[in-house]
Amino acid sequence: MTDSSGEDVGRGGAEGSGAKARGEPPGATTTIVLMGVSGSGKSSVMRKLARGLEWPAAEGDAFHSPENVEKMRNGVPLTNGDRLPWLEALAAWIGERERAGENALVTCSALKREYRDRLRRGHPSVWFVHLVAGRSALAARVERRRGHYMPASLLTSQLDTLEPLAPDEPGITLSTEMSKARAIQVIVARMPRR
Repeated sequence: MTDSSGEDVGRGGAEGSGAKARGEPPGATTTIVLMGVSGSGKSSVMRKLARGLEWPAAEGDAFHSPENVEKMRNGVPLTNGDRLPWLEALAAWIGERERAGENALVTCSALKREYRDRLRRGHPSVWFVHLVAGRSALAARVERRRGHYMPASLLTSQLDTLEPLAPDEPGITLSTEMSKARAIQVIVARMPRR
């Protein structure tokens, strides 16, 4: 399948929808969590995947409380306590998709293993795509963004906090310094088929 730009983005699920094929057990779904620091390409990759796979998608930033948004807007890094309700809200959304038998996509920085474990707890559908890029590429992307509350000044804090995806965690690490079309092809080829 190709998107409106003519790029091949593949298809997933039954007839390319978020629905599962007949005969698959309930709950046999895939939730791709696009993770990484600010500027890694989570939102843009998710938009392309959502168009190509025709899966429900959620922007993780939309789950932050107004207090969290204000802290980040002011250049204040979030604490574990700040992140906990946010992670719980994301995990609840994932659970809703699983109960509905839907494959899904969601963005979430998921910087630490403990955050990823919280998203996975009770949610077997979760599969991570850790999007990475060099510091200079990340900084340039964040500087170019308009209309986003996350200031470039927090990038260093995020990089310092980041715990890369470990070998025993479900998912892959993928550079977004390749073309988006190629990144999408890799994700579609490597994602679980449930």
